[in-house]
Amino acid sequence: MKNIHKQAFAMPLTNPSYPKGPYRFIDREFLTITYRTDMDALRRVVPEPLEIPEAIVKYEFIRMPDSTGFGDYTESGQVIPVTFNGVAGGYVHSMYLNDEAPIAGGREIWGFPKKLADPALRVEKDTLIGTLNIGSVRVATGTMGYKHRTLDPDKILKSLQAPSYLLKIIPHVDCSPRICELVRYYMTDITVKGAWEGPAGLELHSHALAPVAELPVVEVLSAFHILTDLTLGLGDVVHDYLDRAS
Repeated sequence: MKNIHKQAFAMPLTNPSYPKGPYRFIDREFLTITYRTDMDALRRVVPEPLEIPEAIVKYEFIRMPDSTGFGDYTESGQVIPVTFNGVAGGYVHSMYLNDEAPIAGGREIWGFPKKLADPALRVEKDTLIGTLNIGSVRVATGTMGYKHRTLDPDKILKSLQAPSYLLKIIPHVDCSPRICELVRYYMTDITVKGAWEGPAGLELHSHALAPVAELPVVEVLSAFHILTDLTLGLGDVVHDYLDRAS
């Protein structure tokens, strides 16, 4: 086979696990529960040069029923509010989902910390319920009163437009890091179709391979439920950990 570099996009060469982006999401649904945690625990997991303004974590359950190239899947994980060069954003610390294509694409393109699991987001009578199971083990349960109060969509739009950060790590064939970068990305073309808040609860349980409880829940601060259309933009590298001059 000639000119492999012209054909190569993703693994496997002749049948990639996902198509090229950008990726559009229709009716993407979030349950996001914001909680206070331990600052020392955050310092152990947030890479420099990101800075931590306060001991806060956002735990997310996300339903994605219609996404370009990735199909229908659900995701759950933790985002830590940070600043980079004085600009507020979010560091994506953990992500667990139930679809191979976005796991492969997310890890290879941006460096999303995606792992295979069984998350869910559903309405049960008057309660919005998010769960995360690893096999038969329950790792996280989030609950919120269903659509108790409507939120200002402009405030939600502004929060979704903030930058997010990822630590992208790709190993060399000898298991040393071939790529080790801080990646920034944005969500674009956002339409907020609905936004609500309500009383919320969050339980995190210890698991060896899904250590979400290592950022413990000290106090639940707030929760929101939103329905959106948006595009996941491609990223840019803002810090290269393998560049000695950086």
